[in-house]
Amino acid sequence: MARELPPMLAIRAFEAAARYEGFSAAAPELHVTAGAVAHQVRQLEKWLGVELFHRRPKGVELTNAGQLYLSRLQPLLEDLEQISREVRRDQLRTEVTIVAMPSVVSRWLMPCLGPFLQAHEQTDVRVVASVPPVHFVRDRVDVAIRPGNENYPGLRKRHLLQDRFVAVASPRYLAESAPLQRPGDLLRHTLLHDEFESLIPDQVDWKRWVRRHGTIELSQAAGAGPTYSHSYLTIEAALRGHGVALQSRVLVQNQIDTGELAIVLPDTETPGPYGLSLFTGVSPQPTPSVLDLVAWLVAEAQSFEENWNASPPPGVSGQTG
Repeated sequence: MARELPPMLAIRAFEAAARYEGFSAAAPELHVTAGAVAHQVRQLEKWLGVELFHRRPKGVELTNAGQLYLSRLQPLLEDLEQISREVRRDQLRTEVTIVAMPSVVSRWLMPCLGPFLQAHEQTDVRVVASVPPVHFVRDRVDVAIRPGNENYPGLRKRHLLQDRFVAVASPRYLAESAPLQRPGDLLRHTLLHDEFESLIPDQVDWKRWVRRHGTIELSQAAGAGPTYSHSYLTIEAALRGHGVALQSRVLVQNQIDTGELAIVLPDTETPGPYGLSLFTGVSPQPTPSVLDLVAWLVAEAQSFEENWNASPPPGVSGQTG
């Protein structure tokens, strides 16, 4: 059998009357009349079997029992308010899962998400870095950023970012190395290779780049140098001065802007064959939080491309050494 408890309305009336030191003063907060407040307090006193207030001509005054009851009651009411706020907040909060390749996550997506999270505090973004193609239903995915050559039946696909590949190196490496003015000069430099890019059909890597811009001697040496399993590792090697990397500007533009990397041989910038596409589900209809994130990413991508089209990026170098 459920334990009998005092009516919640009576408890609220008592607490408000105690704070305002009067039934009339408490009435507006509770949206009732002063008589209704007095009635609720009397009901609570009857249930407790004690008087909680001394009734005075100009208001009310807590009895000793009323003071004790209020001191125990207020912390409980504060806890109840906090719990209610947390439950309401959790009900309003939504989660959006976005999947992208590890290098795209670390080099492009993460810088975009900070402002989005500040502007959408009720949205929890779950970020998953994944190389293999995604399964939207099984993996509970809402948004995916994938190479433009991929297609997923039943998903909506839209262009997100074009792709341009540039040769980059750290200013420190270039200052300490042989001059780098023309493609043939790469023979005297260490080439950093990206294993993942070479696995994508027709994607730009050093061997394909050399066939377009290089020499016979360079094509014979294009495969030499350290190889890294992911683009972000190749970029990290370039940042640390290990050699020259051939990378998508989507992944290195932030480091070019800050001067951590410099473009070398700028005339050899090469369009990528695919770019990046954004995938979303068609059914069920995406939630407002998903639509907000998609709109944000599309706007960020447009701004990104407009910025690099507006003027030559800082740090472009035709010779360093």
